Amino acid sequence: MRRLSVILLFLSFPKIYSQVIETTLPLVIDTSKSTIRARFVPPKGFSWVNQPPGSFSEFLSNFPLHPSHFPVRDFSGTLIEQQQHHSAILRISVGNKDLQQCADAWIRLYAEYLWLHQRFDEIGFEFTSAQFLSWKDYKNGLRTQELKKKVRFVDTGKVDDSYENFQNYLQLIFRYAGTISLDRESVAVQNNADIKPGDFLIKPGSPGHSVIIVGVARNTAGKKLYLLAESFMPAQDIHILVNHKNLQFSPWYELDVNAPETITAKYTFKPTVIKRFRRLQ
Repeated sequence: MRRLSVILLFLSFPKIYSQVIETTLPLVIDTSKSTIRARFVPPKGFSWVNQPPGSFSEFLSNFPLHPSHFPVRDFSGTLIEQQQHHSAILRISVGNKDLQQCADAWIRLYAEYLWLHQRFDEIGFEFTSAQFLSWKDYKNGLRTQELKKKVRFVDTGKVDDSYENFQNYLQLIFRYAGTISLDRESVAVQNNADIKPGDFLIKPGSPGHSVIIVGVARNTAGKKLYLLAESFMPAQDIHILVNHKNLQFSPWYELDVNAPETITAKYTFKPTVIKRFRRLQ
């Protein structure tokens, strides 16, 4: 119960493209609401897709938000220059180092979800080097040591299963993981009908980029729309993206696994690659 109370306090918190999306009525964004699902009302004719109770998808769709018009800050607390790309900010810290960037934002959210549900033995991620470090090993004293630009593991024997040490573990993961490792640990979503919150668009590289799907709405014909969130460089608040290309139904996006490209607020994925973390199957 101690761990649950700590994290709860921390959060406080078939393919159819022929149908035209109704844009004659303004989209409703209820700024008085404090979660993703409550604040963002889907366009006319669409409704939120219910996610399995207790799932990562449900966790994301109901994630707490900062108050409306809250600015995006970087890891130092400084406002980033361009504030026109977000429509909401997730209520979760970015830390005080330039580490929690794009792929790290997904890792942070998934790790916090597993911690919340006391699924501690499932927390573990690969480094870009393909080395694997679990929370279980880290809390039991396993640490990293750099030698001539290579990382090796050393056993300190210091056991610490606190939430504070869990955050130290994540900072280490952010340092050594990235889009290359997250891409390698994931499998492609092959069909549009299968896309769900927790999946992500990704372009592995140094630098690459990734964007997280945090909400899905659907109409009676089966057409879907999606909410996307990201962190960026420098490390900054995780924020829900404006859809500059289709302002009529922004911040909702259309996605197609077969599209030659997907244009988001600050990045173009070319080609479109949507993936799911392999151990999240």
